[in-house]
Formats: sequence, C-alpha cells, structure tokens
Amino acid sequence: MANLAFPLASRLVEKLASIASEEICLAWGVKVDLQNLGRTMSTIRDVLLDAEEKQARNNDLRSWLRQLKDVFLDAEDLLDEFECEALRTQVVRGSGTTRKVRRFFSRSNPVAFRLRVGHGIKDIRERLQKLKDDKNFADLRTVHHHPHLGDHVRENMNTTHSFVRASEVIGRETEKNKIVDLLIIQGDDHQGGDNGNVSVIPIVGLGGLGKTTLAQLVYNDQRVVGSFDLRMWQHVSVEFDVTRLTKEILGSALGTKISEGLSMDQLQEQLRDALREKKFLLVLDDVWNEDRIKWSELRDLLIEGAKVGTKILVTTRNISVASIMGAVGNINLDVLSFEDCLSLFVKCAFKEGQERQHPSLYEMGKDIVRKCGGVPLAVKTLGSQLYSKTDERQWKLIRDSEIWELERDGAGHILPALRLSYNQLQRITKTCLQSHLKQCLVCCSILPKNYIKFYSSELINHWMAHGLLESRDHGNMEWEDVGELYFKELWDRSFFQNVKDYTFGYGFDMHDLIKDLVQSVAQGESLIVDSAGTKGISENVRHLTILKSGQNVSTTLQKLNKVRTIALESCENIDESFLSTCISRFKYLRLLKLTNASWELLPSSIVSLKHLRSLDLTANERITALPNSICKLQSLQTLNLCGCVNLEEFPRDMINLISLRWLELTTKQSSFPENGVGCLTSLRFLSIWECSNLMCLPRDTSYLASLRTLIIGNCKQLDLVMENYQVIPLRLQKLGIIGVPRMVALPEWFQGATNTLQVLVIEDCENLEALPGWLRSFTSLRRLILNSCPKLLSLPEEMHRLTALTDVWIVDCPDLERRCQRDTGEDWPKISHVPNVYFE
Repeated sequence: MANLAFPLASRLVEKLASIASEEICLAWGVKVDLQNLGRTMSTIRDVLLDAEEKQARNNDLRSWLRQLKDVFLDAEDLLDEFECEALRTQVVRGSGTTRKVRRFFSRSNPVAFRLRVGHGIKDIRERLQKLKDDKNFADLRTVHHHPHLGDHVRENMNTTHSFVRASEVIGRETEKNKIVDLLIIQGDDHQGGDNGNVSVIPIVGLGGLGKTTLAQLVYNDQRVVGSFDLRMWQHVSVEFDVTRLTKEILGSALGTKISEGLSMDQLQEQLRDALREKKFLLVLDDVWNEDRIKWSELRDLLIEGAKVGTKILVTTRNISVASIMGAVGNINLDVLSFEDCLSLFVKCAFKEGQERQHPSLYEMGKDIVRKCGGVPLAVKTLGSQLYSKTDERQWKLIRDSEIWELERDGAGHILPALRLSYNQLQRITKTCLQSHLKQCLVCCSILPKNYIKFYSSELINHWMAHGLLESRDHGNMEWEDVGELYFKELWDRSFFQNVKDYTFGYGFDMHDLIKDLVQSVAQGESLIVDSAGTKGISENVRHLTILKSGQNVSTTLQKLNKVRTIALESCENIDESFLSTCISRFKYLRLLKLTNASWELLPSSIVSLKHLRSLDLTANERITALPNSICKLQSLQTLNLCGCVNLEEFPRDMINLISLRWLELTTKQSSFPENGVGCLTSLRFLSIWECSNLMCLPRDTSYLASLRTLIIGNCKQLDLVMENYQVIPLRLQKLGIIGVPRMVALPEWFQGATNTLQVLVIEDCENLEALPGWLRSFTSLRRLILNSCPKLLSLPEEMHRLTALTDVWIVDCPDLERRCQRDTGEDWPKISHVPNVYFE
C-alpha cells in the first residue's frame, strides 16, 4: 500500500543523504551514485501521497505500488550494507585495536565492496526508472503532506442516527443498564473538573463491536427519555469541525434546519441560549479528535448554564479521546458472547426457523461465528452474505477463508470499518508518530492467531530489528522507550487488547480481525506456516513465522530468498539443516527466532548474517557454546539466551558486539569471562536468569553505566556485593531481584541509581532482613514491589520523602504486612501518602 511506501521512501531518502555525506563514500567511489539514487527516489516519494488517495479505486496503481515497495525494500537491504561496513570499520579502527582484532575482521575487501554496491545501486536505479516511466507515475501529482481530508474520511461519511429497533439488537443488556444508571443519576464520579455540571461518559472499543448500537439503545430507553429536558444525537466522525458541530447540534436542539448564513458568533450564541437551564443528553457518536483545544471550544458552548445531571455520551475507539474530554471512567466494550453472536448470525443468515431444516449449515455457522471473534459487525456481514443460501460449498468457502481474503481489495464491510482506525494513524501529529505507527502495526502481521498472549518487549525488539523506531522525533529517547510509546499509542487505539502490566513489560493479545486487517495491509509480505501447509506463497515474502514443523517448511524455504524475519515458535523437530538453509539463502535476515531448539552448537557460518539484529535462542537446553564468529555480527542488537541451561561458554570476543542493547542469558558458568558481558557498553537491558552456578556479577562494570533495566532471577549462589566497587552514577530505571537467597541487604552500588530508579522489585529473597536507609533518597521511585521476603520486618524511615511513589505491593511478607496495615500499622505513616497500596 502507498501509505507504507511513502514512509519507507522518506526513510530511504534520509538514509541516502546521511550515507552520501560520509567521507568514506568518497573513498569507496559511490558518493555520486548515491546522490543520483537519492534524487530519483525523492521524485517518486513526492507523488506517493497522491497515490495513497487514488490507489483504492485503481487496481493498476495498487499493482504499481506493490512493485515500487518491493524495490524500496531491496534498496533498504543495499543501504544496510553501508551501515554494516561502517560498524565493522568502527571496531577495526577503535582505539587500542590489536593486530589480532584486525585479522578477526579481515574478510572485507574495499574493491569488492565498491563493485558489489555499485552494481546494486545501478540495478535499483534502473528498476526505479522503469517504474517512473510507467503511465501510473505520469498520472500522479506532487503532494508534500497528508491532505486535510482523504479517503480515510470519505469512507466514513455515512452519518449515524439515533434510532434502532430494540427487538433487532441481541445482547448488551448488562452494558445498557450500566450506562442507563450512569445517565439518570443526578451527580456521579464522571462529573466535575473542567466540565462543570456536565458528566462525560465514553463508550470505548474496537471498530465493529457495536458502540453506536449500544448508544442508540440507551438513547431510546424510556428511563432515559423521561430523565432529560432535551436529547440530541450528533455524528462526529474523523473531522472535528467546531463550526459544523455547533450548527448541527443547534439544529438538533431546536428541531429545525439552521440557516446557512449565520456566523459562528451567531451560532454559538443561539446554541448557548437553547441549552441554558436545561438538563440535556448529547450523544457524540464516533469521535476521533485528540486535540484538547478543539474539544474545549465545543465544550465551553455546551456546559455554560447547563443544569446538574446533564450528560454527554461519547463513542470512540480511542482511550486518549476519552481522556482529553475529561471523562473519569470509561465503559470499555468487550466482545459479544458466543451465544449472542450465534443468535445474531442465525437471524442474519437464515429465514425464520430455517436453521432447523439445515443442521449441517447451522454447524458450519458455529465455526463461522468463532471466526468473527465476538465482533457483531463481522457476524452480521458474513451472515448476511449467506442469507437464504443453502449450497454447502458457499458456506465452506466463508468458513475456510480468512476474512482478509474474503474482503480483498477493500470489498465488504468488516475490514473497511477497521481500516479507518489504521488510516487515522497518519493523522497523529502530537508526537510525530504518523508513518512509524503504521509500519509498526503492519509488523504485527507475523503474530499468529489463536495465541493467548504476546509480550511487548518481544514486539518492540522486532520493531527495532527492522529499523522502525525513530528516537529523533522524541527528544533522542532510547529506542526501547520509543517502542513502548508506540505500543501504548496502538493500545490506546484498540489495536491491542487484554493488556496486562507485568512491571518490566506488557502482556497483550490482538483480536483476530485486527490480525486480518494487518494481513490485508501487509499484502503477502508476511507468511505464517503451520502443519496444514501454505497456499499462494509470494516470492516477495519478507517475514516468516513457522508454528509447526513438517515437510512443508523445507518446501516453503526453497521458494523464498528475500526473507528478513524467521520466527520458529517451536524447533523440536527441526534439525541443523534448516538453520544451514536459512543462513545460506537469506543473507538479509534481520531477526532469527529459534525457540526450544535442541542443537548443541550454533554453526560458525552464522557470521554471514551480517545484517542480523535480533537472535533469539530461548530454551535451547542442549546448546553448550556459541561460536566466536558470532562476535562479527556488529549489527546485533538483541541476543536472547534465556533458558539455555547448559550453556557453559561465551564467545571470547563479545566486546566487539558494539550494537548489543538487549541481552537475556542463562549460563552454567560460575563467573563471567573477561572481555565478556562486562564490556558491553551499549547494553540497555540485561536479564541474568536461572544461573544456578553463578557466584558473582561481571568484574568489569562498564556495562552498568548504560543499563536502563537489570533483572536478576533464580541465581541461588549469586552474591551481589562487589568488592572494591566505588559508587558511580547509574542510569538504571528498573531493577528486579528475584530468587537471590544470598542477598541479606541491598548492595551499596545500587545507590548509583538514586536519581533515576523508577521501579524496584524484590521477590523470593528469603534472607533479606532490611531495606537500607538510603532508599529514601530514591526520589524518582514510582513502584515498589516486595514479595515473599519473610525476614523483612519494617520499612526505612522517612519513606514519605518518596513523593513520586504511586504503587506499593507488600505480599507474603507477614511481619511487614502487619506493620503496614492501613491506619493501624506501625509503618503505615511511612506509606500513607502512596495512592495505591496492595497486600495481594
């Protein structure tokens, strides 16, 4: 899609300019070639926003855009060659580089590199020129910014209204009664603040869940009708135009059409007069506005003179919308139950009583309903497609196809309703997230269906591996923090659901329809392989997820050569030949995940994956060592060795992993070797887990200066005390110590995080006797979790100085729990200022 081609083109143009400006490009003799390529790509980029507007109605243009994006991705692979070479040169030329290190990296030949990238640049330019000469390009105009209104607005121009036949609505009785109770009560917790006598009650949820239908039910409930002097219904949609809304709300209040000639001053005066001294209900349906100033302009016209008990009921997909409108709590709409969905499907697919005459169709209907995942819009759409049809082949087609396949090229109603949320991502301006959020969401196309839980940290590392995190837009925030910001933005917009805060990250899942949406946008770039095999494999697949092994896996690999992601959720039946095939075929691999593998050794040929940024070997219980050649992977950012319980040897040259930011490890070693973990000065996240023999942390403490998160867990022999260590300023923000029985007190070196630590978790430390007095100096601390520390008797004095502290958990610490009981415990005054204190 063009809306992915544009941000990709922009990123490439920026990268081209950056690389061409480097002096080394002159030495390589490619500066002019890169500049020429940049000009060609800039010319094409400038018409892509126009293409975005037109491609929905033009199949030829969609095909042209797919070809263009494929060239862009190949160009990105080529430009990454320069980054890899620059990182290699940085290691070789680093201060104190020895002859041994230079030999270690001697494989690069500048002449060969110049010839290789020169041919690559020429090939990309020729392919771009061919697309530039295409008639589709000639019909496009230059546009430098997203238009104010576009297809994403036009596709939602069907105005809603307030009427619904209650007899046609199935389910939602509980939610309806809850909202009715909130509406008819005179004053409630939703009232106050900037909204005066007016309470704002938002209904928040995924597109297609029935938010509008629920609002219609409530609006027409007789208990509600009799509780207000005036009721008004206003469909808002994407464009929050205060003048238009003022005029239309005034027309609804007066029950008449408003003259076109009135100025905004006249409109607002009449609206305030119409609402003054009235208790009214206003429904604002389908609100997308995140601009608080615009909402304030409209709110001020609505609340002046309004009587107590006045309510504004809002429907939105976005938690942030509810927040800026001053709502205290939300009605978060969940999916419809299977039983209600089945009743709705029967109503839409069969004539009355017909389902009893076709029991086989009824059974297939149950499977189709499960596919809809509790979304009424999907149930109604698929049910209506089958209305009065009795041919089992038609029912099987619906049952056995993915929804994104049934609604290919935008046909249908389900995905267009969800795609509006996706299109809105380009209009976010408050944090410059436009293009990045879209690309990050589409990356979620690798997440398989029918999985209970995913983890934000893994997803963020995936985004990082593919270069989608842009820190410069956010005051040079760390990439991991930018990733969390992106995650929360997508969560706010209902793309993620069932989100759980696990302190060091979030667990979440995605509705199957959202996965259908991202698959439809990805357009064949992602492939999920299971035991049932695959169909219609595109040679342009870039991201491959393998759920179950079998002959079809090897067959699939032989059809591909541009893969950037390989994620095996279980490697139990995969042998070493699979990995050898991946290494030999996919030289631009960025992410390699091999969960539960059973190989004793990783092949040294992995060195050829010089673009690799993420390597996940979680739970390989047989691997004993990593080849030293892995240290030539200068692009590697994430390395996960958690659960590799027999790993007894780390590579000797780990100091050369200069890009490594995220490391999770398990080892049989009793101590870390020199030039190992302690020398990794780019580390931001370190997890040391289940190291049963480990007795001490790395002697070289260089790694501590850059760390943001440190987790130490289930290390029974570990002594955290560092001899002769002088406290230095640290940048640590999150610290977890779990299952470290030798810890009697927090080590002194933790004091280096006095000004930065925000989260402290101490669990299963059976011999911890006290928290230090210097903990009161940790004025940035927000969350403190103390769990299963039975010898911990009291809290330090002057805990009241921790004014940033908002959450405290004290669990399975009997004496401490007793002393911290609300109002009665001896230590309660120390934490009485904390808003949330939990004992379970």
